[in-house]
Amino acid sequence: MFSAILFDLDGTMVNTDPIHFLIWQEILADFGINVDRPFYDKYISGGHNPEIVKEILPQLSDEEGLKFADDKEARFRQLGTELKPLPGLLDLLEWIDSLNIKKAVVTNAPSLNAEFMLDALNLTDRFEIVILGEKSPKPKPDPAPYQEALEALNVSNERVIAFEDSPSGIRSAVGAGIYTIGVATTHFPENIIAQGASMVIPDFTSPKLWELLNR
Repeated sequence: MFSAILFDLDGTMVNTDPIHFLIWQEILADFGINVDRPFYDKYISGGHNPEIVKEILPQLSDEEGLKFADDKEARFRQLGTELKPLPGLLDLLEWIDSLNIKKAVVTNAPSLNAEFMLDALNLTDRFEIVILGEKSPKPKPDPAPYQEALEALNVSNERVIAFEDSPSGIRSAVGAGIYTIGVATTHFPENIIAQGASMVIPDFTSPKLWELLNR
């Protein structure tokens, strides 16, 4: 029996990647930056906004960078009104709750986005614990957010599963000693495995996932 199951949010519980990709293309075009898929995967996907902005737009002051990131996320909340949970997610949550397994969300998303997404998915009441990278000592890819989740749930990393879609998230969960399953919504399976994931699934309907859960 598993003691806890942890979920990343963006790209894992819901495929928000197409929206984020489009917005970053739009807003960075004003700076003459062409955001193609390799650029997005390398510099943006799974990252923490302050660090993303500092690396891509070092010419911005801290105040300008904060406003840029806030404007970007406000645009996301405008476009993300029709979000749907990844296939199989609701069935998995029912299974978790039926067995009284602990669970939490561990995300690098800004707090307003996390609240927005959970509300759009009708999952706000399903998660009492939401760990935000922006409030952790360090965001993903540092293990700190996942270590904080383990402490909040009062569990060790044994018999815990984390679901992640991005390289930075996978490195964070693996760095905390957690068995990590990659969800291939935003990255190729081989790239996910290369970051340390123990398994890759397309979504939560995967037979091999349910085989693992029901052992």
